[in-house]
Amino acid sequence: MQIQIPEKVNKIIRTLAAAGHEAYAVGGCVRDAVLGREPADWDITTSALPMEVKALFGRTIDTGLQHGTVTVMLGQEGFEVTTYRVDGEYEDCRHPKEVQFTRSLTEDLKRRDFTINAMAYNEEAGLVDAFDGIADLRKGVIRCVGRAEERFMEDALRMLRAIRFSAQLGFVLEEKTRAAITKLCGNLKKVSAERIQAELVKLLTSPHPEKLREAWESGITQVVLPEFDVCMACGQNNPHHIYSVGEHTLHALEQTEADKVLRLAVLFHDFGKPQVKTTDAEGIDHFKRHPEVSEELAGKILRRLKFDNETTGQVKKLVWCHDYHPALTPAGVRRAVNRIGEELFPLYLKVQRADILAQNPAMQEPKLQALQEVGQLYDRIRQEKECVTLKQLAVSGRDLMEAGFASGPGLGEILQYLLELVLEEPKRNRKDRLLQEALRRYKISDSANEAFYDMDADDRI
Repeated sequence: MQIQIPEKVNKIIRTLAAAGHEAYAVGGCVRDAVLGREPADWDITTSALPMEVKALFGRTIDTGLQHGTVTVMLGQEGFEVTTYRVDGEYEDCRHPKEVQFTRSLTEDLKRRDFTINAMAYNEEAGLVDAFDGIADLRKGVIRCVGRAEERFMEDALRMLRAIRFSAQLGFVLEEKTRAAITKLCGNLKKVSAERIQAELVKLLTSPHPEKLREAWESGITQVVLPEFDVCMACGQNNPHHIYSVGEHTLHALEQTEADKVLRLAVLFHDFGKPQVKTTDAEGIDHFKRHPEVSEELAGKILRRLKFDNETTGQVKKLVWCHDYHPALTPAGVRRAVNRIGEELFPLYLKVQRADILAQNPAMQEPKLQALQEVGQLYDRIRQEKECVTLKQLAVSGRDLMEAGFASGPGLGEILQYLLELVLEEPKRNRKDRLLQEALRRYKISDSANEAFYDMDADDRI
């Protein structure tokens, strides 16, 4: 079997071979090349020791000498070159206590996680596939190299990686691999939140985010995302739904484009439902205030998993507004854009659409029609460049001060009042008209101005 290797990778392999060393492209890049996918990066494994690698190339970076890894720089590109190694005993279900270098490629491949990631290739030797990775690629199977329990005891994160690869490739878990995950998934408690986060995002943004169901079935989510298990157990006896909260979430994820913020928002959008669930006399379930509770839970989970502040803020806002339905009027949609934010409003429309498409099909049509009308009104508002934020208002705080208003927090109250007028009637967004309205409303004089700032906020507007 032949695969295409970038010329720079070949150059590194040839340079090492010319000096008497073995060298191969290895791991995920070989897997992706066999599948006809574009590898994200190319890793190289070699019999050469780190210092021998450094001696052969002009520019190198000591990426991880203790683990045998040197980054070779060719132009602006870096390629990780790692010495064949055998890992020692693992002390924390994540990292080996020590690493021993070896001259055997097979020994190096033995320590890798899955058969599809344990293949090596160079143009001279061709494909080295000691563990039938090609057969598993053809069958669409995720299978551990050697004994699954040993691989997962070495590195607990591999269990979540197995689900992630299954989601990215559309593969199934081999039976012994699945059984080992179910047995050992509790060890994921020892893995850092940052590593859990990275794998969860890759799973969610994969072509098959519904594979999160397998993480639930195998017990993984009980360890890393227990709130999801609560949702899977929460039924929805309501005319608008045909699935449990968790199954509804999985179906909604399938209807969402592969964007990190969107899929996180859809994942969390109903997490608050189990907490607020009530059942009326007719046996119908209700979930009042679930968006607010879901937003709070999303914030806690995102912080627990060490997400950045920007992602956390965007996801929380989308969860909070996912069930918000503006009046089907231009003014109603302008207020919705103001409330949700210009940047997030298109995402809000996508989240709501995914939510609807995962509900009872018999109830979807009028909801989708209403959502389409909101989208059309929003497009018109954008085309007309109508004012929906304070930044777009034709007057500023400075303009108000120049008109005679004293500086202070009351300026914000006036600007908000003027924005409400413009949201209702965009033609009012002219500096002269808005200043006139402010002066008329608040009757500027020294005494009136002073009295205005003495009033409670609720009385001013």
